[in-house]
Amino acid sequence: MKVLVIGATGTIGGAVASALEGSHEVVRAARGGPTRVDLEDPASLDALFGEVSDLDAVVCCAASGPLVDLETASDDEIAAGVKGKLLGQVALVQRAVRHLRDGGSVTLTGGTFSAPLAGGSLGALINAGLEGFVRNAAAELPRGLRINVVSPGWVKETLEGMGADGVDGTPVAEVAEAYVAAVEGAAQGRTMRP
Repeated sequence: MKVLVIGATGTIGGAVASALEGSHEVVRAARGGPTRVDLEDPASLDALFGEVSDLDAVVCCAASGPLVDLETASDDEIAAGVKGKLLGQVALVQRAVRHLRDGGSVTLTGGTFSAPLAGGSLGALINAGLEGFVRNAAAELPRGLRINVVSPGWVKETLEGMGADGVDGTPVAEVAEAYVAAVEGAAQGRTMRP
């Protein structure tokens, strides 16, 4: 299979690309590097699919949402969070559907918190929106295409990179396995929580 991994320079994206490279042709894309894309720029999505063709799967690990205080967050901060992680991935799906081979798949990135988190309301809104979008889009996709979302919690290596104890995080290799299962398996419209 030929798989496009967006966000391949990040912790999760790099692990997913590496996990897939053993069995598949992987094209790594990110904001920087030879294959560039920015989920917040629809023109860059169009350019990406003009450059990369004959795809069997698209995996998006680029999405991240800010932790913002619900009471003090500005309308612009809220809109930016929704635009980047939710609407950016929706725009990606719209384009991927037109460029994937029959039977191909799209895997998005959501997220989950084990308990309510200060500053996490916007993230919860976006992640719930992604899960609802994927559930419904699965019934709309043509040509046997599949769509799923992986919703990891805290990643061990990310926590450690922030100077926190990684004990409560999931190792990135385990998170990457969920993405590989979404690409290689038959799941449709599912939320996978590694």
